[in-house]
Amino acid sequence: MAGPEIGDEIGDPIQHGGNLSRARTLFRHAPEPWVDLSTGISPHSYPYSPLPDNAFARLPDVASAERLKALAAAAYGAPSVAHVAAGPGTQILLPMVADLIARTGRAAVLSPTYAEHARAARLSGFEVTETDDLDRLAEADLAVIVNPNNPTGRIVPRADLRALAAVMRAKGGLLVVDEAFMDVSDASSVTDAVDAGGLVVLRSFGKFYGMAGLRLGFVISHPETVAKIENRLGPWAVSGPALHVANEALADVGWQCAMRLRLREDAARLDALLGAAGIPVTDGTSLFRFIRDPRAPAVFRHLGERGILVRRFEERPNDLRIGLPCENDWPRLEGALKTI
Repeated sequence: MAGPEIGDEIGDPIQHGGNLSRARTLFRHAPEPWVDLSTGISPHSYPYSPLPDNAFARLPDVASAERLKALAAAAYGAPSVAHVAAGPGTQILLPMVADLIARTGRAAVLSPTYAEHARAARLSGFEVTETDDLDRLAEADLAVIVNPNNPTGRIVPRADLRALAAVMRAKGGLLVVDEAFMDVSDASSVTDAVDAGGLVVLRSFGKFYGMAGLRLGFVISHPETVAKIENRLGPWAVSGPALHVANEALADVGWQCAMRLRLREDAARLDALLGAAGIPVTDGTSLFRFIRDPRAPAVFRHLGERGILVRRFEERPNDLRIGLPCENDWPRLEGALKTI
């Protein structure tokens, strides 16, 4: 039986990366195991030390939680520990951040981008506009920018972000800057500007450290805002195992530097393979590459039939996002691209 038609894919898309169950439904005869390149998660996980024997038996240690916040403040450039809140993944923090201002207002999301920001704002009662015009964000009560952007890799300059935060602050609004991929970017973070108010920065642990399943994310903002988020989260928001791993990883500057170099090399290797197949890379980060090409649906199908999942987008059929393979999966990807 042949693979799905392009129209079948477009009518019933995979809404998020990592959905191998849906991929198996779309491509029933694809070879196993699947090569999942549909996320922007590093294929190189942080080599943490063994967990303590009682890691799952005891409640998370308060001192370890405070140390995590201190390390996060240093790693991400926050003004102080009081400017940092830690939670079980950025995803759970999105609606909490949206609830910081009146729910009857307007929200604007710089798009195309990660769909969960708009969804969280709608769930909080906002009328949401998704726009590619940065100036329109100033009209909203809640403005959201992913920087560097997922999936395009677009970067909004720091000066523009600070200017927009000042506009939002003056009218009691809020600018949310999601810096989930800032660990692998040469762009300038705005975490050091949060003390002025009107600005929340989100940072994600799992993508750069290759440990998305650990579920750890941070809110960096004015201490009053951080206190509101922590009150919503309650005690023990971060698990004991997550504290153990993240405290090691955030302190390991040597590993971080070496990994940034390795990811840049991996991204260049992926660009070369795609280029040899006649697929030009439009943009991206060193954790994923972004393609905008009218052949994108055919590329998605060709790779899917060979058990390689990349991220496609229902509303933008010419767009693809391709993550980095694990070391053992490079030959399989190269073979599939040679027969594109």
